[in-house]
Amino acid sequence: MSLWKIALRSIQQRVLASALTAFSMSLGVALVVAVLVIYGVVDQSFRRSAQGFHLVVGAPGSRLELVLSTVFHIGKAPAPMSYDVYDELKRGRLGNSVKFAVPICMGDMYQGCRVVGTTSELFGDLTYSDDNRAYEFSAGRNIQDGEYFEAVLGSIAAQKSGKKIGDTLRTTHSGTSGMERQEAFTVVGILKPTGTPVDKGVFVNVEGFWRSHASALDAAAAEAARARAAKEEADRVMGVTQESESTTTTELSDKDLMIGLEATPTEETPTAGAASAAEANDADLLPRERKRITAIFLLLQDGTESSIPLLQRELQTMGVQAVSPVEEVSQLFTGLIGNLQVILLILAVLVVVVAGIGILVSIYNSMNERRREIAIMRALGAQRKTVMLIILLESILLALGGGALGLVAGHGLTWAISPIIAEQTGVMVDAFMFQQGELYLIPGLVLLASIVGLLPAAVAYKTDVAQSLIASP
Repeated sequence: MSLWKIALRSIQQRVLASALTAFSMSLGVALVVAVLVIYGVVDQSFRRSAQGFHLVVGAPGSRLELVLSTVFHIGKAPAPMSYDVYDELKRGRLGNSVKFAVPICMGDMYQGCRVVGTTSELFGDLTYSDDNRAYEFSAGRNIQDGEYFEAVLGSIAAQKSGKKIGDTLRTTHSGTSGMERQEAFTVVGILKPTGTPVDKGVFVNVEGFWRSHASALDAAAAEAARARAAKEEADRVMGVTQESESTTTTELSDKDLMIGLEATPTEETPTAGAASAAEANDADLLPRERKRITAIFLLLQDGTESSIPLLQRELQTMGVQAVSPVEEVSQLFTGLIGNLQVILLILAVLVVVVAGIGILVSIYNSMNERRREIAIMRALGAQRKTVMLIILLESILLALGGGALGLVAGHGLTWAISPIIAEQTGVMVDAFMFQQGELYLIPGLVLLASIVGLLPAAVAYKTDVAQSLIASP
């Protein structure tokens, strides 16, 4: 009989204690696997989302906030910038360096999903991931720039909302509660899963996005005018002298009406009737004074990546900032999330070490019961080293058994929580995606089991055959 079989038989004789010891080891290994897999998948997804274009242009402010909000749909939309910036880039302000400039407008929500105003170039010309994957549609088509009220849904947004091709949706502003836009967007396309935050987005025609905000602004301005007129009439009847014509009962703000638009009507802001007249003719675009942009995605011409610092300085002269999303994501994972992963791994490894000590205690406590067994083996000709090796193999089998169970449990845990991660972040976690760090688990467990098995193996090595046979007849 081989030594491995002898060690296995010894484990089977104490099946309950051995099972509990292996289970404690599996919990620690499952934590290590879960940390490695989730971190690896999230890291890959974030880096995949940050690729496909070179720069994100936005108003001066936090660089990381700009990237997180516009690329990953995390957090509050940053301050907007003038439409003139986008217009100048389209007209060649940076020469021939820019291949595509895609506008991004944010501020609305739909059933917990971020609504993004953009153009057809986002899914028609830009790509994602490091291997330049093109966006594909599981149903329908891309939005058309000439159709102002069309929408494309990410795979998670479509599943969450239950919307299909031909259905309509009305967005709400993220700063309001239950206040819907009057304009309805028609769903014309549903994207295939990409494993990026795009899956959770609702993407509408940017002109329709502007128009929906402009209509809300006009309606609120008209309401403010009516309230002001009513108050003036009431004061006139009561004989009250008006000291200021600027007092109103309704205040407009950027947060309640439109990101970046003026809160009160100006000469460039038409009345509600004028807006309705403009909407009657789809060929008439809104004036640029009424348009604001959250960010611009810039895809540079091939071979111009080395000129990014020069382009960033040129854009600074325009009063905006240009951020490389790849650099920001790398700094985020290196400086913050990477350190968090190290802390979680240390805690998980400590759980594994504690489980290893449990193996030591379990085998050591069984040594008194096994003295006669060891003495008989020695009497039959087994050497001290052979007995010691059997104990070490028993420790290794317990560690490897618990480790195998932990691998399954760890990937099962990631599979169980993957829907929650996808719903909250838009990141698709593949439970069966193995990480390179898992390759070190087997040799690590063997080393740990060998170390903790040394003490009981030493006890077995020193077992006196005569005294053990006399004490246990």
